[in-house]
Amino acid sequence: MKNQSKLTDNQLVQSFRDGNNQALEILITRYRDKMFSTILFLVKDKYLAEDLFQDAFIKIIDTIRNNRYTEEGRFLPWAIRIAHNLCVDHFRKVKRAPAVKTADDHDIFELFNSAEDAADKKLMQVETQERIRLMLNLLPQEQREVIVLRHYADLSFKEIAEITQCSINTSLGRMRYGLINMRKLLIEKQIAL
Repeated sequence: MKNQSKLTDNQLVQSFRDGNNQALEILITRYRDKMFSTILFLVKDKYLAEDLFQDAFIKIIDTIRNNRYTEEGRFLPWAIRIAHNLCVDHFRKVKRAPAVKTADDHDIFELFNSAEDAADKKLMQVETQERIRLMLNLLPQEQREVIVLRHYADLSFKEIAEITQCSINTSLGRMRYGLINMRKLLIEKQIAL
């Protein structure tokens, strides 16, 4: 498995097609945190995010097994697009916008904390991340979505445009206005980062 972990996404996909289930495990491990964080930011519910995350990988597995995967060299954006579409489908089914929760039992920013940091530094990081999350929750959904996909999933604006089905300029505009709105919130609500 050590040698396989150095393989590219395409090589892992091909290896999985050839019957190597460990290749899929490596892909899941490689992108689990980014995908789950993105889903959680979109749906604001840990348990729903877990369900959608599993649904996304079931759909990914089925697509690869049925030889319908054609995103050569672009596994992560393709996988996040599937997860995003599942989130959109969920909200269409329940016919409501995602609930904005400000105090859930899972802080996705924990992924970015370093284990060797001092306790006071960790506390400051968690507080800062909580403030950022609260500000993100106050943004319009389209602006929040672009910021999450850009900063937490590390996607390009081209990939974000494809996932959100808008132009690159629209994605850039949403990002710009989202950041402007976050700056305004910092001033208006006197939030210290």
